[in-house]
Amino acid sequence: MQLSAHDSLSDVSAVVNDAALGDAHVIELRGEESPGPLVRIRSLLPGLARAEQRVAKVVLDDPTTVASRSITEVALAAGTSETTVTRFCKAIGVGGYPQLRIALAADTARTQARSRQVFGGDIGTEDDIATVVSKISFADARAIEDTASQLDLDALRQVIEAVAAASRVDIYGVGPSSLIAHDLQQKLHRISKVSFAWADTHVMLTSAAVLRSGDVAIAISHSGATTDTVEALRAAKSRGAHTVAITNFPRSPITAVADHTLTTAARETTFRSGATASRIAAQTVIDCLFVGLAQRVGPTAALALDPAADATGSHRLGVRQDRRRRLSRS
Repeated sequence: MQLSAHDSLSDVSAVVNDAALGDAHVIELRGEESPGPLVRIRSLLPGLARAEQRVAKVVLDDPTTVASRSITEVALAAGTSETTVTRFCKAIGVGGYPQLRIALAADTARTQARSRQVFGGDIGTEDDIATVVSKISFADARAIEDTASQLDLDALRQVIEAVAAASRVDIYGVGPSSLIAHDLQQKLHRISKVSFAWADTHVMLTSAAVLRSGDVAIAISHSGATTDTVEALRAAKSRGAHTVAITNFPRSPITAVADHTLTTAARETTFRSGATASRIAAQTVIDCLFVGLAQRVGPTAALALDPAADATGSHRLGVRQDRRRRLSRS
């Protein structure tokens, strides 16, 4: 079935049902390895024109309703023209408004199938603690799932190869991103990879200035627009280091100075800005990078991990020097 921008919700539902039965031209929109439309919209939002951002806000605020609206209704809601709505659709890679409606309807259906109760991301001041826990757990789980679904696997493989071959790895991150940077440094250190994590601007720039070809610099920034982190990665690139950006926004300033970009798909909302979902999404990327690297270096990683575990084993209560548990005395 072909759709126009003015078709009804029942027409959209029919096409979504066709997709569930295996209709080939719709399967391409809902492939399990492709990010959903809302993930793409949030990641591309900062780079859209102002009028297109208004369209994006209408879609993100209520995607289920937009799937049932005509292009004229969406244009009016966004205070713009139908032409701008069409440009917005092309900017996010769905071709046109009919395709956007199909993608939104399919994404909503998949989300509802994954969870019997879908909690909104925003936490209200009147929410009780049970609702808060439910909303946070759902949003965090969704951030991990969305990040995994849209992660560029080719870029990840190339980053793993670059880090495996590097004589030194610098990791930059400020604020909440510094927590991720230090976690990655600790992981790399455990498999004998020389690495440093920096959160101070002056130290980051000083360290970047002594990098050279063959080294790797990894910058972590949810927004991709943190001046300190962007400057440090730019300095590392100028010295010939291989540069990697981990960010939520593929068109943000930091990607301009990165040889490879690994994107997250987190949505920060009320009470949670810059501290939870974005950190968990970035941690997912870091874990994938580390495990892929450990597999890549193979026996070298195993030989390093065992002594590292031995070194701290005796500092656990109830464990002997030979790492066997002490018998409790009655």
